[in-house]
Amino acid sequence: MLKSVEGVFRNGKVELLEPAPQADDARVLVTFLPALAPVDLGERGISPTAAADLRARLGTFAEDWSRPEMDVYDEM
Repeated sequence: MLKSVEGVFRNGKVELLEPAPQADDARVLVTFLPALAPVDLGERGISPTAAADLRARLGTFAEDWSRPEMDVYDEM
């Protein structure tokens, strides 16, 4: 199974933002992505208060989404 791990390229090195899968001598593929442009929530009709509320409510799901058994949905 393939596993993607986000990271940043800084000072000539790739720094992972989360733990790497447990795989000795694993092959990797590094893809450089364009920088993310900031999203203007106001243009989309979302106030800072509404954005903070939404972020807080969705944050409660993060632990569930990160569970290993949820990987089955990535394979569909």
